[in-house]
Amino acid sequence: MVLWNRNSRCSVLQHADSPTSEEILHHLQNIVDFGKHVMKQFFGENYVHHGEIIQLPLDFVRQLCLKIQPERPESRCDKDMDTLSGYAMCLPNLTRLQTYRFVEPRPILCIEIKPKCGFIPFSSHVSQEIKHKVCRYCMHQHLKVANGKWKRPSKYCPVDLFSGNKQRMHFALKSLLQEAQNNLKIFKNGELIYGCKDDQECSSDWNELARHLKPFFFPSNGLVSGPHCTRTIVKELIHVITLTLLSSTDACRAGDMKTVPVSQGRSYCEASAFNKELVRNGKHKLESSGLPRGCLLYKTLQAQMLDMLDIEGLYPLYNRVEQYLEEFPEERSTLQIDGPYNEAFYEKLLDLSTEDDGTIAFALTKVQQYRIAMTAKDCSIMIALSPCLQDECSEQRPVVLASKTRFTFSVSVLDLDLKPYESIPHQYKLDGKIVNYYLKNVQAKDDPVMSSLFKENEDCTLVLHKV
Repeated sequence: MVLWNRNSRCSVLQHADSPTSEEILHHLQNIVDFGKHVMKQFFGENYVHHGEIIQLPLDFVRQLCLKIQPERPESRCDKDMDTLSGYAMCLPNLTRLQTYRFVEPRPILCIEIKPKCGFIPFSSHVSQEIKHKVCRYCMHQHLKVANGKWKRPSKYCPVDLFSGNKQRMHFALKSLLQEAQNNLKIFKNGELIYGCKDDQECSSDWNELARHLKPFFFPSNGLVSGPHCTRTIVKELIHVITLTLLSSTDACRAGDMKTVPVSQGRSYCEASAFNKELVRNGKHKLESSGLPRGCLLYKTLQAQMLDMLDIEGLYPLYNRVEQYLEEFPEERSTLQIDGPYNEAFYEKLLDLSTEDDGTIAFALTKVQQYRIAMTAKDCSIMIALSPCLQDECSEQRPVVLASKTRFTFSVSVLDLDLKPYESIPHQYKLDGKIVNYYLKNVQAKDDPVMSSLFKENEDCTLVLHKV
């Protein structure tokens, strides 16, 4: 995989089995080609920064590794960095504005959001009805808390963020700010001021965040400090993030490529805290305004919805491809499982048929579409904001208005490395674990009948007799 910091200009390949320089170069070229020929087609020219491959002096690479080692998250310190080939990827600093080539002299605020999967599965292959009602993220939260990854479940629900309804989006973003986990980070002039550096070390003090944000949103310093000030500033931040997420600053082929109508799936998640609050207040219908076709959230959702069969429908097709490769291993390169990720690879992704004709071609197309969908479900969105005076704002730069100021901004998407083909069995097993844990430990507590059934299943074995 590629290691790079949000603030750095280059990345260096990590390795476990000491690959050759040629293998490292090939791997990096695949990453560049995938971003350039595939993901740019889905997200747009201005949103995706595929980078370029460069070669660095080995002495510089060794010094760089020593310098950044103390700053790396603990979970990544056991992964060595490649100091032998000298190959690296040069990437822009996405905590800065991407609309101009020169360095922006004004202060920069950057919000990184990992939105996760924004739709409820609609596939007929789903075996547990709960998957048609509760989103993957909300179910997975409970398993992560049980495994000790997080102390408490987040109230954030990605289906609310992707709804296009501003009230639901505001609630989702506020929930992210309350429990950021690894789904939200905020940078000021490239330095992390809010969010988790790794799984353990988190900064989540709203008063401290408001102190950092106040000069951006209330430059005249006319707002008094205190709880009211903090709430007002956070509300302004949420408003501006929502407007940038709904804005359209690019055009691409994906805008004209409707994958699957969102209406085919449920437009809300039953586990959403926003939905539960409505139900408690006697309201039973969530508004879903829909996303503007040109905005990044819409394009992200369309790429995610290439997962049309769900992992339960996809896994048998993966096995079909595996059986074929066992019989004809030399065909792996022809099937482009490991690249090249060129325009021909992209064109095959546009076949949206779901009728299985029993061929390897059909199975492979669905497998590749699933890999794209998983990549889009795990990507991050970077929103860079810089205050500007009215006479400084030009038509060439997108602008978003707050109550007391205006910002020029850029929106980018990153973490777009194609998900490995080999990870599909893991995804299938993980899906089962998430659903089973949720059914047994969360839904069963709210349903006495289900609870008693699970208790019976723990203590008895079903034996079938001939009649």
